Amino acid sequence: RAQILLWQNRAFNSLPRHVRALDVAGVGTEGELTSLGRVDECCLVTEYLEGEPYARDLQKILMNGATCSCDIARADALTDYLVTIHKNPVNEPGLYARRIRELVGHGECLMGLTDSYAEHCPDHPFITADVLEDIEHLAVKWRWRLKSRAHRLRRVHGDFHPWNILFQDGVEFQLLDRSRGEYGDPADDVTCLTSNYLFFSLQQNGWLNGSFGDLFHRFWDRYLEKTGDTEMLEVAAPYFAFRGLVLASPVWYPKVTETVRRRLIEFILAVLASPSFDPNEVNRYCGA
Repeated sequence: RAQILLWQNRAFNSLPRHVRALDVAGVGTEGELTSLGRVDECCLVTEYLEGEPYARDLQKILMNGATCSCDIARADALTDYLVTIHKNPVNEPGLYARRIRELVGHGECLMGLTDSYAEHCPDHPFITADVLEDIEHLAVKWRWRLKSRAHRLRRVHGDFHPWNILFQDGVEFQLLDRSRGEYGDPADDVTCLTSNYLFFSLQQNGWLNGSFGDLFHRFWDRYLEKTGDTEMLEVAAPYFAFRGLVLASPVWYPKVTETVRRRLIEFILAVLASPSFDPNEVNRYCGA
């Protein structure tokens, strides 16, 4: 609502013969009106959190090649947190359909990313326009497979990646930057984090194995055991595609090797082409 009202406040007055907008207002907690019409930019003020991004843990594993007991405990804590917030269904079929549509077509999601490749890397040797078009076509098919599964709507974080997770001592953590909607499919959160285990493993070994492979499979096994949500395997593909496009991006990750980038693209195409996701087949998806 804020997005459309702020836009209308500007756009009404730039078109000849259109009714003029005088202001846009917000309603305060006591029912009072607060003018927003002269706002040029908005900012969000939050408290300051102490802690280290979970990405630092993954970078240490990348350098050292091994996990410690704390790494296992933290992965379990993150799994159990998602199990907890994903517990209760939300009965809003229209919202679920919209969230699936946004996953595929929103400017900050899958199609926005394919446009960024075309804009910033038009001559990439293997992420070509044809490849991006194939990804989009497959994603649209997934939209029609998933949009009716409104029973899956849950509370989600929406951007549950290692740079948005701050650990304090031990397994205590807090989160940053929830930004893509309060509700969605739990697959969004699970694929967001586990795709990063794959990403770091590809950088370390070229495949999903070793310490990161252990974390990846432990996370999936623990989550599925605790939730019983095996249906997630039937819906995970487009979420993995979205997150994979972020991680493979030469814009966001310019220092990633082309080998890693190629395997991420192969992973995206393979999971989109499969009827369901199998955590044990990740290396095959990546081209092994």
